[in-house]
Amino acid sequence: MIIVLLDGGPMAVRVMLLSWMTTFLLLPTCLSATPPYFPNLGVFFGGSSEAFNFTDFEIFNYTQTLDHFTFRPRSGLTFQQRYAVNSRYWGGANSSSPIFVHTGGEAPLFAGISTTGFFTDNAPHFRALLVYIEHRYYGESVPFGSREEAYRNSTTLGYFNSAQALADYVELITYLKRTLSAENCPVIAAGGSYAGLLAAWLRLKYPHIVYGALASSAPILYFDDTTPIDGYYLIATNDYRQISENCFGVIKQSWSEIDRIATLPNGLNILSTKFMTCSVLGKAVELKAYLKQIYTISAQYDYPPHYPVQQICSAIDGAPQDSDILGKIFAAVVAIKGKRPCYDVFESYFPPSVLDGWTWQACSEMVFPLYCDAKKTMFEESHIDLQGFSEFCRKAFGATPRPHWIATEFGGHGMKSVLQKFGSNIIFSNGLRDPYSSGGVLQNISDSIVAVYTEQGAHCLDLFPSSPDAPEWLISQRMAEVKIIEGWLQHYYAMD
Repeated sequence: MIIVLLDGGPMAVRVMLLSWMTTFLLLPTCLSATPPYFPNLGVFFGGSSEAFNFTDFEIFNYTQTLDHFTFRPRSGLTFQQRYAVNSRYWGGANSSSPIFVHTGGEAPLFAGISTTGFFTDNAPHFRALLVYIEHRYYGESVPFGSREEAYRNSTTLGYFNSAQALADYVELITYLKRTLSAENCPVIAAGGSYAGLLAAWLRLKYPHIVYGALASSAPILYFDDTTPIDGYYLIATNDYRQISENCFGVIKQSWSEIDRIATLPNGLNILSTKFMTCSVLGKAVELKAYLKQIYTISAQYDYPPHYPVQQICSAIDGAPQDSDILGKIFAAVVAIKGKRPCYDVFESYFPPSVLDGWTWQACSEMVFPLYCDAKKTMFEESHIDLQGFSEFCRKAFGATPRPHWIATEFGGHGMKSVLQKFGSNIIFSNGLRDPYSSGGVLQNISDSIVAVYTEQGAHCLDLFPSSPDAPEWLISQRMAEVKIIEGWLQHYYAMD
């Protein structure tokens, strides 16, 4: 995800090209002097929700508390939080049938519904009520009457954090259970990536509200140096290297070749022509950041049946024999983006509203200490610069990141011990081709905190709607998750 500076107001977004920001504590930035860049934590936005059938969903608004934790005059303010309910398969309160709650992440409500097919696919089997909650400050669940006002500065954005979001979910779940006379219905939370973190944290923080959680591709160990900080780019690199050693080598060599051409007279024009950019490049780092986004997004979301990493490497390896290095790289761009009149190097995979929100979260508490070693990866070297990143955040929002807070709030270096001693009923699912799996739980912690992973899987893939051409390994992963949840519910009902 590209980080943005809100210049002249939060809705006037422009990409920052700051040479002093060579790397960030928060971000895996592996190109010297690149635009600030986030590999997105959320479920992929590349698809469309238009094909999803929303017929069975009813949309509601809940009058949500702005500040759950203080008693200042402003704490009594409220906002309208959207949520969706699908009761088609619910067995009802009298049978204590379960309630499945999607802990919305950095996405609008409908994106969460359309990408979390695991719920809709398995609702008939569990006779479950489905509830999807939109995260505060995303989609239409915006406080202070408008997005402009909500994103005005750190004063209004100060209520935008994971702890408040968890409290939102707890308040809304409690309201629904009371309204539906469903106090005895067990709640299972689920989410992918950041939403997966929220699902796991919800179970840990509020076990009396949520009985179990499925946390897909949740990098819960990637805070405060809990896990090796070079893991993200090592896995991304390995994804390409497993496909083709030549592909890996061409990408690795391309960065210095871009720099070499950029220093030539009229070099930026040459690069602009070669890559058919929609506007003339102002700096070589604009092109580098664009390519880096393609490589990391493709690795993170290396989904069947298209497998974008394979597409990139096939284009590089299959380029005409007389193609130079950058000609092969451009062939990879065309393979992923398709044939276009021109290619916009500032194009983002994610909606501006999502970029705005995640940038604030990154500048406050969601600080990921990722690093890139040029000797071990196909990317250029990066070095952690918390001071430079903090300065960026102060200019953007008037806020300073708190890189250690998440580990303090939810558990850091002793996270596995925390889970073992205080947690239960959490599935941590991962696909090992997902670079963020380096921060995931990949070993069983206890009998009820379990790791379910696949060698071939990618980011949040197990949560997506099932399809007739799903590979066997993915079907098996989903079946394993269903079986575990069945065990939780059997134990719950046995306690009555």
